[in-house]
Amino acid sequence: MNTLGHNFRITSFGESHGVGVGVVVDGCPPGLKLDLGFIQKELDRRKPGQSKITTQRKESDEFQILSGVFEKITTGAPITIFIPNEDQKSKDYSHIKEQFRPSHADFTYQEKYGIRDYRGGGRSSARITAGWVAAGAVAKQVLEDISIQAFVSQVGELKVDEDYSTFDFDEIEKNAVRCPDPKVAEEMFKLIDSVRKEGDTIGGVVTCVIRNMPVGLGEPVFGKLHAELGKAMLSINAVKGFEYGSGFAGSSMRGSAHNDAIENKDGAITTKTNFSGGIQGGISNGEDIYFRVAFKPVATIMRDQQSVDKDGNEVMVSGKGRHDPCVVPRAVPIVEALAACVLVDLSS
Repeated sequence: MNTLGHNFRITSFGESHGVGVGVVVDGCPPGLKLDLGFIQKELDRRKPGQSKITTQRKESDEFQILSGVFEKITTGAPITIFIPNEDQKSKDYSHIKEQFRPSHADFTYQEKYGIRDYRGGGRSSARITAGWVAAGAVAKQVLEDISIQAFVSQVGELKVDEDYSTFDFDEIEKNAVRCPDPKVAEEMFKLIDSVRKEGDTIGGVVTCVIRNMPVGLGEPVFGKLHAELGKAMLSINAVKGFEYGSGFAGSSMRGSAHNDAIENKDGAITTKTNFSGGIQGGISNGEDIYFRVAFKPVATIMRDQQSVDKDGNEVMVSGKGRHDPCVVPRAVPIVEALAACVLVDLSS
């Protein structure tokens, strides 16, 4: 399945080392004046080569709109966005043509389809998320007043304060890690760089906060808002977990402490606390939605690892090519993009 959504549908296409990657957005309302500069800005936040703690693959990620937009206005027809690949080095992957890299999709793709594109992982590469970010940039413009802000809240054992209200979100884009706490961001950068120098990788967590939410988004049974968000987030490469509101920590609390007391505040129905994470009964209640997405360490490491080839012979797989030592800084705009797509889909 390459499509996400029902009313606002995004269909992803392309491979890591193919001609390019992209997305078809179907269900975007007509008459929307697109800010093309904003789309490029969002793609720039995701693109490789941003600093020494990201992959050094060089891609401008300059996009082309092939359909669905006339004079910068959406027509209601499917919007096709194409992003050419410019810096493929397929020879970096020739050594794994018949070998399976540990914790990659190599073995499962080969077994399921009987064929796989070994060049950078082909369809399983995070390169394809560029199209998702472009679709998310369109979705954000549909949402207008709803604010979606993600940031890196953890790298390895380094964490920021869990209370996001204490942060200045303007700090997020001021550092390479995209962490709102400058001091912790500096420590995170040093940790990622040291792991990179060791030829290893490290995981982390991205937190996302959605503000100015209307009441009523989401369905009461199948199609719950948190279920749709979870599906989208768990579709991102390297994601191992999703939790919203109090998450797993809520399982250790008592109901008397966990329940969000309801009050009438100047004529508005609101809650005193927000352990629900802005979602109750699968439907948004108007409070901030906040969730966390856990990312594993990138599977490709610059060390030899034990594996087998397609004939079952034991081999040592060598890490080559250009890869992120930690994926979370570049995952921030991807998380925001898919969250925006989900919200527009449920709003339609």
